[in-house]
Amino acid sequence: MLGFVALWMLANILLDRLGFQVLDSPPFPWLQGIVGLAALITMTVVLIAQNREAKLEKQRSELELQVNLLTEQKVTKIIHLLEELRHDLPMVKDRHDSEAAALQKPTDPEDVLATLKERGDEGQSLA
Repeated sequence: MLGFVALWMLANILLDRLGFQVLDSPPFPWLQGIVGLAALITMTVVLIAQNREAKLEKQRSELELQVNLLTEQKVTKIIHLLEELRHDLPMVKDRHDSEAAALQKPTDPEDVLATLKERGDEGQSLA
């Protein structure tokens, strides 16, 4: 674009000095219009691209949250099965593990959704 502007100005100045009719005399109103239009088009393209990227990022965040909740449910089930196995094995001393008991409780997706709504725009992830 800079080359085009320089060429436009140089061509019009040279045409004027050589005595020919210029297309756009200084201060180059046609050139200003062309540059303004190019800036408008560039800005529009950039804003459309940013909007599209924002939508994709939101979809990625939602998918990541769903995967994390599913993984949490699977881990909770594994902990529950291990604790059940520990209780059933005769050679393992039965003891109460408060941390394992807390981890056996599944995460309620509705609670997660409520927490996200409370945060609003402050943060999209749970971490």
